[in-house]
Amino acid sequence: MTSMAGTQSSKVVNLPKRVPEPGAAEDRLDSWKEISGYLRRGARTVQRWEAEEGLPVHRLRHDQGSSVYAFRSELDAWLAHKSTREEQVGASAAPEASIAVLPFSDISQEQDQGYFCEGMAEEIINSLSRLADLRVASRTSAFQFRGSAADSREIGRRLRVRTLLEGSVRKAAGRLRISVRLTAAESGFQLWAERYDRELRDVFAIQEEIAAKIVEHLELTLSAEESGALRRMPTRDVEAYDCYLRGRKFYFHYSRRDVEFAAQLFARAIQLDSAFVLAHAGLADCYSYLYSNAVRTEEIRRQADEASLRAVELDPESACAQAARGSALDICGRPEAAKRAFEQAIRRDPKLFEAHYFYARHAFAEGDLAKAIQLYSRAIELRPEDYQAPLLVAQSYDDLGRPEEGRRMRELGVRIAEQSLESNPDDCRAVYMAANGMVALGQTARGLEWAERALRMKPGEPMVLYNVGCIFSMAGELERAIETMECALEAGLTLKGWYQHDSNLDPLRGMPRFQALLERLEQMDAQAAN
Repeated sequence: MTSMAGTQSSKVVNLPKRVPEPGAAEDRLDSWKEISGYLRRGARTVQRWEAEEGLPVHRLRHDQGSSVYAFRSELDAWLAHKSTREEQVGASAAPEASIAVLPFSDISQEQDQGYFCEGMAEEIINSLSRLADLRVASRTSAFQFRGSAADSREIGRRLRVRTLLEGSVRKAAGRLRISVRLTAAESGFQLWAERYDRELRDVFAIQEEIAAKIVEHLELTLSAEESGALRRMPTRDVEAYDCYLRGRKFYFHYSRRDVEFAAQLFARAIQLDSAFVLAHAGLADCYSYLYSNAVRTEEIRRQADEASLRAVELDPESACAQAARGSALDICGRPEAAKRAFEQAIRRDPKLFEAHYFYARHAFAEGDLAKAIQLYSRAIELRPEDYQAPLLVAQSYDDLGRPEEGRRMRELGVRIAEQSLESNPDDCRAVYMAANGMVALGQTARGLEWAERALRMKPGEPMVLYNVGCIFSMAGELERAIETMECALEAGLTLKGWYQHDSNLDPLRGMPRFQALLERLEQMDAQAAN
């Protein structure tokens, strides 16, 4: 199936509105902690800038009698220099042919077409990503600017692109009004704009025309294969396409209820267009998720197998179909075949994040930590704003005796998750994954607080229970950990490889209750094999 860690800017620091004049009584401080108290983001942010961006914190650490006024003056001077430097570096680093497709705005009267707007933008991203000579910012990188007040220059610098595509959609009574404009990121000058007033069934033709216009204005030369790829649409049935887009929205919430909704929508899309490859792949992914994390029945496993096989039969060249097949083969107990399918997916589309991410999870469950690190690392390169891969790969680094790399990845993952939650506060997965990273970094109290928050957000959800059980185990709360793990198994999370190889659970392995849990998983596997 086809999910922000940008460089910090000067806006991150919020100094107090009133800075004491030199010589004022409150101007005299006697610890760096007090200075950092004036920074709402705390000393950790500034210290990270020292390491990553060159902020001279060592010169700003004051002696007795240093002034906040002097501190602020020097910090502001550095921030101004940093901002100028980043703009220069960002502009020079952006490839000549590069673009970010920002999320289209929903201007429909009911304001209920957000999924459709995102889907349109994503289809254009997918089409343009097939062009070898064009660098296209990933979906998640571009979509972080939804509703942002950032100007074109800042967006271009942070995404390292020279052009931006923006648009709006009004959908009503079977008709579409789509407005788009292509701008130069550095200057903000408009390069091209168009408004389409068409019937809803023309949405695919509109997407094709927009992609062609971008190619024309960026003066790209396409091969015959690339020209054909731009004209290749996933389906010609608008209602099927609408169901698919809504299904994807539900699937990426990663909860049993949402994935079940997604499966219903993908199934409806297939009823409307039986040759809709992405809908078959999406349905297979839903069944694979449900089998592993919620409903371990032979019927669910059979449906995952059949849906993924149908997707590959319809289009063996589809990377999404091959990735879905890999996940299905994994739950069917065919690890070598799953590996071949994942590798086929990566050969078909080396930029497909999901192929690398799910293959990495497969490798981890098989105990191949070196392979998991390789795949997670590539996933991080493909989607640097994703918090999952850094937080998951950190554990493999630890298990292979590379704790410094693990710590660096956890710090990165926690930071991205915190940023993601600023715009998506209901992302329960970001909460419990960040909590795991916090405990591993020694922030135990905060990590446990976030773990409890995740339980309140989605009580009884198998994936939440498993991950919170890991957090309790790491924090030394072993009775709560084993109890939560038993609840996770009862709720349907039956990924035996994770229970066996997850080092977060090492403190539990000597407990009879944990051994009984593993034995039960063995029995379930034996029953499934028969």
